[in-house]
Amino acid sequence: MLAQMLQMQFDREFDDQLRREEKKFNGDSKVSISFENYRKVHPYEDSDGSEDEVDWQDTRHDPYRAGNATATARVPLRRTARSQSALFLFCSPPAKAQTAPRRGFAGKGKNITTKHDAVTCGRKNTARMDNFAPEVHVGDGLGMDLKLSNQVFNSLKQHCASEQRRSARLHEKKEHSTAEQAVDPRTRLLMYKMVNAGVLDSINGCISTGKESVVFHANGGSLDERPVPDEVVLKVFKTTLNEFRNRDRYIKDDYRFIDRFAKLNPRKIIRLWAEKEMHNLSRMKAAAIACPDVVLLRKHILVMSFIGRDHVPAPKLKDVVLSCDDMKNAFYQVLHLMQTLYAECHLVHADLSEYNMLWHQGKVWLIDVSQSVEPTHPHGLEFLFRDCRNVSTFFQKRGVSEALGIFELFNAVSGLNIPIGAENEAEFFAEIVALEKRNEDHVQRRGKKTFAVVSEEEEEDEEGADPPLEADADD
Repeated sequence: MLAQMLQMQFDREFDDQLRREEKKFNGDSKVSISFENYRKVHPYEDSDGSEDEVDWQDTRHDPYRAGNATATARVPLRRTARSQSALFLFCSPPAKAQTAPRRGFAGKGKNITTKHDAVTCGRKNTARMDNFAPEVHVGDGLGMDLKLSNQVFNSLKQHCASEQRRSARLHEKKEHSTAEQAVDPRTRLLMYKMVNAGVLDSINGCISTGKESVVFHANGGSLDERPVPDEVVLKVFKTTLNEFRNRDRYIKDDYRFIDRFAKLNPRKIIRLWAEKEMHNLSRMKAAAIACPDVVLLRKHILVMSFIGRDHVPAPKLKDVVLSCDDMKNAFYQVLHLMQTLYAECHLVHADLSEYNMLWHQGKVWLIDVSQSVEPTHPHGLEFLFRDCRNVSTFFQKRGVSEALGIFELFNAVSGLNIPIGAENEAEFFAEIVALEKRNEDHVQRRGKKTFAVVSEEEEEDEEGADPPLEADADD
């Protein structure tokens, strides 16, 4: 009997999956294909009635059927069965088997009982709750005469059905996307291939998560007879865009990728995002900026050198406790890094803060440069101004008296020397936006880019003079 009960449960789960596949296959088509012939159990509980009416069922094995007084107060203690006949096994046997009449009512005169009787329907609804999905906890009612109205039962039934559909959607989405501290099967396959190829010796686990990626620690192997660092990190870019919806703002206007961006779908943009970080890190390494070394790029997985020691990552600048002299030294290092990044690498970090700077071996290291853009980006100077605000605010809160203000730091990094005036941030920012607009007009008219600050007199003669040219650095 136990084997029959387990088989019944398996058949019902198979039918539920078949029903979902049928709905997914047909979609919104007017002509649909039925998988009814492949079902294991014939449907016996499809209620097409209104909210306040439940269809009449065959009650030959119903422990709550009318006239069975001995079985109406028993509910199974353990819900292992998924059929009303199985429910009958745990209840007291009826004194005499009775069947529901075809006409739908029993008795005569004042003692007539119809299929719409509230007590009968309530008891039947309570018994039928055992047919809900296994994840729905309905509890036990041993020794209690429980009754559920049709309205409540139908509401519960609809809720359970919607939850099953939602659970199926979430499961399918999880199988095809990279979520927090987890990877989809395609990404796992890429990671296994790296281990099998000898590029990685082992993958140890997740060490960091963010809005755009998940970072794993691994032990290096060898690549094309070249040694890989003993400790590396795998930066797996998330394949879902839910957590970083404005991702395309940093890449669609980047002149290095603008031709390729328009031809890609959202999933392939993630690969372009990983490639963008690889190119940015290569520029930074060529300028001797402290940053991770690129080891390998496979689709949306970027393998880099590990900044830390013995599986312990270097602390972020916001978490490390430094002396006054070390904090002062850190500020000047950050200032030099920003100037070098802007002048030699022709890049703006675009997300620079104490969260994206590490302190290791007495130096400041820059990480997370996938969103970095060139200064000629339509919003490049706005991103630089935001970076300067974050850096200046952090070091001033840490008590570094030598830390420059937002406007002084911006001019020191960019070399534009925008007049500060009354130090009104709104006016300063408006000047930045106007400067970007003028340079964007130059790009559209002549294909030339410059960031020279002009006065009002020079502005009148601007159309007669060509802006200076600067060659773009190759990756």
